Amino acid sequence: MIRAVNLGKVYTKFGIETTALHNINLEISKGDFVCIMGPSGCGKTTLLNIIGLLDSASVGQLMLMNEDTIKKSNRQRAEMRKNHIGFVFQNFNLIDELTVYENIELPLIYQKVPKAVRKQRVNALMERLQLAHKQRFFPQQISGGQQQRVAVARAIIAKPKLILADEPTGNLDSVRGQEVMEMLMELNDQGTTIVMATHSAAAADYGNRIINLFDGQIVTENLKKKTKATDFNV
Repeated sequence: MIRAVNLGKVYTKFGIETTALHNINLEISKGDFVCIMGPSGCGKTTLLNIIGLLDSASVGQLMLMNEDTIKKSNRQRAEMRKNHIGFVFQNFNLIDELTVYENIELPLIYQKVPKAVRKQRVNALMERLQLAHKQRFFPQQISGGQQQRVAVARAIIAKPKLILADEPTGNLDSVRGQEVMEMLMELNDQGTTIVMATHSAAAADYGNRIINLFDGQIVTENLKKKTKATDFNV
């Protein structure tokens, strides 16, 4: 699914270079649930953005679904994101001008899913995440926790092959956080590959691999037995 070889990222501002990632060598197989952990500023979000083709590496190679992303044009990268990747951003990235329903529906519109099918899938997922009563609200009219649930719903509604989640429980209470993690685990049990950045040891416990970053480098990697969840359909 994902292979990074000697991946590095350097930012330059006012003539000063800052290394965000250095010599990242990583393989993630289809069906993995990988948790990336480390202190703030260690490069977790940068690595997710590069894997998700939202940013480009300064050096190295990134293979995604057996395709060399370095050789892709911006349009081709956008097509890969649209068709195969779901994102849960730490700051939500919801569209303020769209309602909760419309934000969740958007990936299905991009994929040209028929309206009747869109309606059924969006309504079912909103019920699952207890968002149905907020469907006509705009993002700024709901709480941070509710916005996070909308972001999760938008990420999974199109049933992507790969979900990239940046602190998906960071703005949720323990009950809602557990619900989101169980949903991700259930999707993973159905074959969706998940790569998640988190500070939470409780959230990381849902994965089967934990990769620890420090100063932009992988310092340790731990394998653990994967927990099986019940089936979940959207």
